Amino acid sequence: MNEAGPYPDHGVVLIDVADRIATITLNRPEARNALNGELSAAIPRVLRALDTDPAVDVMILTGADPAFCAGVDLKALASGGTGLVLPKDTYRGAFPPHTKPLIGAVNGVAVTGGFELALGCDFLVASEHARFADTHARVGVMPGWGLTVLLPQAIGLRRAREMSVTGNFIDAATALAWGLVNHVVPHDALLRTTRALAADIASNDQEGVRRMLATYEEGTLVTGLEAWTTEHRVALEWSARDDAVDFEARRAAVTERGRSQQTQQGQQQQQ
Repeated sequence: MNEAGPYPDHGVVLIDVADRIATITLNRPEARNALNGELSAAIPRVLRALDTDPAVDVMILTGADPAFCAGVDLKALASGGTGLVLPKDTYRGAFPPHTKPLIGAVNGVAVTGGFELALGCDFLVASEHARFADTHARVGVMPGWGLTVLLPQAIGLRRAREMSVTGNFIDAATALAWGLVNHVVPHDALLRTTRALAADIASNDQEGVRRMLATYEEGTLVTGLEAWTTEHRVALEWSARDDAVDFEARRAAVTERGRSQQTQQGQQQQQ
């Protein structure tokens, strides 16, 4: 159900908006959602539209089964296809600048350029079927969407080097153990789990969520000491705002939510 539309039918990208959560599905299943010119052009258009849509607080990126994204469509590239990479003159990474959280729901293979799409998300939830590989060196191309920056941040420099120079795949369990993904869930529970996390995000103060993400991003662009200074500056600016906030009511709500989650976790451990 599309509550925020109408969005144009991109064909290669499906959009579903419900409960302030937008689910973006890469939709070239016959090509394992490989990036051709059409899909490469549609992704930034969709993200910009959703990021400015007041009916959307959180975005989820996934692929039509059986894959998340197999990277650049090499068949299209070999046949002289153009527009197969997202434009690099206005932003860093695979996505245009955006203020709202973007969760990757990795339902299958995420390879090379598709791996970089996953790394560009704020965090990842993986199906048990998910697999990841950096095959740039095997194909004979170089990453340009931040893989050599984002992959070491996620799994450490030595593991990142290993993935890039071997081209070997890792499975979902290894991705979890290495810190690449936050959760691994049964395949049929992937979107349900991801949407539950998105709903948790949507239940927060959205200005606070977006300022928090921006602070994380700003901290990655400077040295360690400068990151501390950035956070301190943001905190002072935030506290100086003239907003009427009932902090006691919010504190009580947080306490009650913590108790509820503790009870749920205890019940799950007993099962």
